[in-house]
Amino acid sequence: MAMFEGYELAQISISIALPYLAYIGAEQTVGASGVIAVVAAGLTLNLAAPGRLTPQAWSRLAETWDVLAYWAGALIFILAAILIPRFLSDLRLGDLALLGVVILAAFVARAVVLFGLLPLLSFLRASPIIERPYRVAMLWGGLRGAVTLALALAVTESARVPDEIQRIVGILATGFTLFTLLVQGTTLRKIIGRLGLDRLSPLDEALSKQVVAVALQTVREDLARNNENYELDPEIVRAEAVQFGSQLEDAVQRAEHAQDILDRDRITLGLLSVAGAERDIILRHMRDRSLSTRLAEDAIVDIDRLIEATRLEGRTGYMRAALRTVTFGRRFRAAGILNDWFGAQRAIAMMTAHRFEILLAQRLVLRDVCDFIDQRIRRIHGRRVADILRDLVDRRIEIVETALEGLQLQYPGYFEELQKRFIRRTALRFEEREYNAMLDDGLISSEPHSVLMQGIAAARIEAERRPKLDVAIRRIELLQKLPLFGDLDQKSLKKLARALKTRYADAGENIIQKDDPARSAFFIASGAVELRLAGQSWRLGRGEIFGQAALLSRRRHRPTVRAIVPTALLVLDEGRFRRLIKRSAILREAVQASAQARGVDISPFLDPKIARASRLEAC
Repeated sequence: MAMFEGYELAQISISIALPYLAYIGAEQTVGASGVIAVVAAGLTLNLAAPGRLTPQAWSRLAETWDVLAYWAGALIFILAAILIPRFLSDLRLGDLALLGVVILAAFVARAVVLFGLLPLLSFLRASPIIERPYRVAMLWGGLRGAVTLALALAVTESARVPDEIQRIVGILATGFTLFTLLVQGTTLRKIIGRLGLDRLSPLDEALSKQVVAVALQTVREDLARNNENYELDPEIVRAEAVQFGSQLEDAVQRAEHAQDILDRDRITLGLLSVAGAERDIILRHMRDRSLSTRLAEDAIVDIDRLIEATRLEGRTGYMRAALRTVTFGRRFRAAGILNDWFGAQRAIAMMTAHRFEILLAQRLVLRDVCDFIDQRIRRIHGRRVADILRDLVDRRIEIVETALEGLQLQYPGYFEELQKRFIRRTALRFEEREYNAMLDDGLISSEPHSVLMQGIAAARIEAERRPKLDVAIRRIELLQKLPLFGDLDQKSLKKLARALKTRYADAGENIIQKDDPARSAFFIASGAVELRLAGQSWRLGRGEIFGQAALLSRRRHRPTVRAIVPTALLVLDEGRFRRLIKRSAILREAVQASAQARGVDISPFLDPKIARASRLEAC
């Protein structure tokens, strides 16, 4: 379907043909269930298509399928209504007993999941906590309909199924569906009312009153400007203003008498609003084509996790989930190992390029989120809560900037190419908007508009193409940027670049544990680490070195080293590090200064004669 970009009717036609092909292929080729194959095809399409189709195409496809689903559901119930009299005409007393068993088994199965499995998943932090009233409503609300009847019809219309089995399946499926619709469906509203789920919680009710007061205040300001622009009758405007003012005064009084909301709850609610605004901003950029659909899809998945973590743990969960969006991840580290050990660059290049775009998109979106906090959240939740939310978002921006700075340092040319591509895509969006406006205003006809849009579509395909990233050559440029290697010539730098291994550490990951054997020295290419020793801590940033003291003294590591933010490290083994120390005076001075800053004297180990004498004395 992605190959037919710009031909939305063709894409919709392919999606309509898909279930028929899946059904026939499953039934006649591999002997599987055609109905389940169609369901699997639908799930796959729903998962993969948003990242490959344009937002307009996906919207039209979804609207088409909403209509088809409505027709299909109605048709299935019509077919069932035609067949029900035939099924129930042969109803026996034993069938009613079997139907009772099916209904009871369905309730027991749902109860096991809702009251057994869900609390266990919540305890393991794999699922949000669902309160008991909601679980009771879910237990009673297990309605069945089109899919159950479709499966039953597939069985009853199959010539390969014995007649008695067809009869039993038809009666049980039809009876169970009718029970859920006629008994559970008609009483579900009363159950929800008895459980109190149709009423807002005190917190939501208090917040809604404040939101109404703020909204009406904004409406009054906008209405006043609108009346001035249109020069309406002053008497009518004054009369309507008095009526609206009394409505606003009542809303303000209700908000003042509402139950006080704790700042902790306000912060959680505010963070959920911020995450929702972040999702809307991403969708807007996706519709404007300033962000690719696949990139926006990944970003929305991250925001869904952000919302879930915020509901569970408040601001702590929000920051933990936000930090996870910029971490390297296991796949990224595995790709780094493949690149360093086997020279397989494709995986690390693709993931690094994707990480670049994700970070750029986050920086773009988070700046709009700050404006949302200043303009909307501050009026609803107050200055104190807005300042806290702004501080949390600013910390996210700082983390993103740090990670982006590290990548920019390693691949400066690629960073420039991505910025150029973003500018080109934005320019194409503005150009498309102007052509559409000219068509709407009648300045151009549909024929030249169509030609112009074809040109924009071709230019957009070129602009969407991700530039190639060369991860091998950039390591030498990175070494040249680090002051530690300032006195090495080009030949030595090339040798060093081949000898260095790259290691990526996520925030919070322990790089060195206390008493680990010393085998390597670590240079910080980007990010920051924290060293902990005897209750004290030191922070090291880009261009600094650690692990050298234990390596030179041939002792086990004394401090524990932990990454504070996602960090890229250049790792050098013991033999090459010692040879490098002999060649580079700048590196020797940096190693000694770094150790002295932490109260460790390694000068004897930097002088070969003293080091040899100390080893003989130890022997």
